[in-house]
Amino acid sequence: MRAIPLVPLLLGGWLVLPVHADDAQDQLKRLAQAEQQQSFQGTFVYERNGSFSTHRIWHRVADGKVREHLLQLDGSAQEVLRVDGVTQCVSGTLEAGVSNIPDSPAHAFDAAKLSSWYDMKVAGNSRVAGRPAVVVTLTPRDQHRYGIELHLDSETGLPLKSLLLSEKGQLLERFQFTELDTKELPNDQALQPSGDCKPVDAVKVKAADAQKAQVAWRSDWLPPGFALSSAAARKDPQSKNLVTSLMYDDGLARFSVFIEPVSGAAVTDIRTQLGPTVAVSRRLTTPKGDAMVTVVGEIPIGTAERIALSMRNDAAATSKK
Repeated sequence: MRAIPLVPLLLGGWLVLPVHADDAQDQLKRLAQAEQQQSFQGTFVYERNGSFSTHRIWHRVADGKVREHLLQLDGSAQEVLRVDGVTQCVSGTLEAGVSNIPDSPAHAFDAAKLSSWYDMKVAGNSRVAGRPAVVVTLTPRDQHRYGIELHLDSETGLPLKSLLLSEKGQLLERFQFTELDTKELPNDQALQPSGDCKPVDAVKVKAADAQKAQVAWRSDWLPPGFALSSAAARKDPQSKNLVTSLMYDDGLARFSVFIEPVSGAAVTDIRTQLGPTVAVSRRLTTPKGDAMVTVVGEIPIGTAERIALSMRNDAAATSKK
C-alpha cells in the first residue's frame, strides 16, 4: 500500500466533499476486506524518482487462499509468485516498492488505531481506470511517517491509485491502475509462473540460535505508534553469519531492521534514499562485539538514522564506532 498528503494539483478534477473521519475509517475497513476477499486482474503503472514501470497482476482468492502473480512488463520479464503473502518464487528484481516486503503479514488496517497517528478524511470522488473511486487522505500527525492519498474503487474497495509524498509535498511514489477487471476470475494458467521464476529457499538455522538472535536486540527509541510485528533470523549465504531481522509497523507504514555481526571486517556506513525507500547502515560496538545495523523502509531518512543508532544488544549500552 502506498501514500500521500493533500496535493490537489496532482489530482485535478476530483470534487472535494466535507465528509467525517468515521467515513474514512469505514473506507479503510472495506479496503482491508477487499484485499483478502476480492479476486481481480489488471495492469498498473509504478512511478518513483520520475522513472515509470508497467506491471501485470493476477490476484485470486479461492478456498481460503490468496494467490498472486506479479509480472513486470518493461524490460526483462521479472516476476513474483506469492501465496498468502509468502513469496514462492522470484525472477529478476522487481522495482523496489512494487512488491510488499517478502513474507510480511497482510495489513489489518485498524482504523481506530491509525487515527492516533494520521488525520484521516474522505476528500471527495475521482475516476481511475474508468472506474469511480472515493479519495481517502491520511495526513501524518508527526514527522516520522509519510502521508497517503488513496483512491479506492467505489464498487469493491480495492486501491485504484495511491500517492506518497514527503513532508514537503514532494511526490515520492505513484501506484495507479490503468485497467482493472474484478469480474473474471484469474485462471490457473495466469497464476502459473514461468520457468525463470526460481523458488525461494530460506537458509534454515537452529531454532535455539534464531530465538537467541531475535531476543538479543531491542530499540531504545521508536517513532510513536510503531511496534515490533515480526522477528526472524537467517544465515547469510556468503558470510555465514546469523542475520537478525526485526519488522516494525504502525498499522500502515513499515520498516525493517537487519543486524549482522561484522567481526572486525571493513564495512562502510550507508545513508541513502531512492524515492520513498531509505537505507541507513551504522556500525555499532557492543559488549558482544561489533555489528552492522541496517534500517530499510518507507520512512523519513532522519527517522531511520535515529532508529539505527538506538538499537541495543542484551539491554547493554552500545556506541557508534
